[in-house]
Amino acid sequence: MGTIVCQKCDATISHFEDEKVTKLYAQCPGCHDKNKQTKR
Repeated sequence: MGTIVCQKCDATISHFEDEKVTKLYAQCPGCHDKNKQTKR
């Protein structure tokens, strides 16, 4: 089983099936939206 974790706030975004235990880092929609607003 794998887990997708936000690299900014460490929130769990999703789980997926995999043969190994895996942790992938991405950016959650909340942090992604905050980045868009601050870059303007």
